Amino acid sequence: MLILALETTTVVSGVAIATEARLLSEVTAARLTHSETLQAHVAMALEMAGVSKSEVEAVAVSLGPGSFTGLRIGLAAGKGMAYAWGVPLVGVPTLAALAAQFPVPGAQVAALMDAQKGNAYMALYEWQEEGPVEVLPVTVCPLAEVLAKCGAVEGPVILTGDVAQKRLVQRGDLPANVCLAPSDMIMPRAAAVARLGLRELAAGRTGSVMDMAPVYVRRSEAEVLWEARRKKAAP
Repeated sequence: MLILALETTTVVSGVAIATEARLLSEVTAARLTHSETLQAHVAMALEMAGVSKSEVEAVAVSLGPGSFTGLRIGLAAGKGMAYAWGVPLVGVPTLAALAAQFPVPGAQVAALMDAQKGNAYMALYEWQEEGPVEVLPVTVCPLAEVLAKCGAVEGPVILTGDVAQKRLVQRGDLPANVCLAPSDMIMPRAAAVARLGLRELAAGRTGSVMDMAPVYVRRSEAEVLWEARRKKAAP
């Protein structure tokens, strides 16, 4: 099965082409906005892999949580390609894609994404034979609570995600069982989205181009402000 995967939930834009046997190509860049780079990266990834659009058999897209704008751009692009090419569309949780980069039996991975205002999207995963398995569903919590939850785990915990590097690397109060992932492994990769997308396809779990929606977890700041203004203006 030849799959094309998109990852646009952070400032890094990623496109990967893969099969069950190997990764054929991956393009990753963080210079311009996703709307400026994504289609060019898709064309580049196809060319590097030596395949054409007609050979793609499925499209996988990272569903979030993450950047609201990035999520919308990636999902819209994935839906458009899946519909135009007549292939299945698969959604992959972004935090699961982060955790998939750490195949460490016996350890848990705390996958984090920046939720702004000192908070993080957090989920805990452990590695099993089929890949990362969620043991704590995604939630939004302050960074101090993230550390408390990780410290309560029996066994080692790997903290990964951009917010871990930005907010926690300087802290000297990490629990004894917690370590930070290397700086080159803190962003979700399109290659991991492809790998988990293939797993979803093998299990028969696909989405609809009409109904698939991003995983926001919380409302955007614009929605919160609009709601506050509406309540203030109400008689």
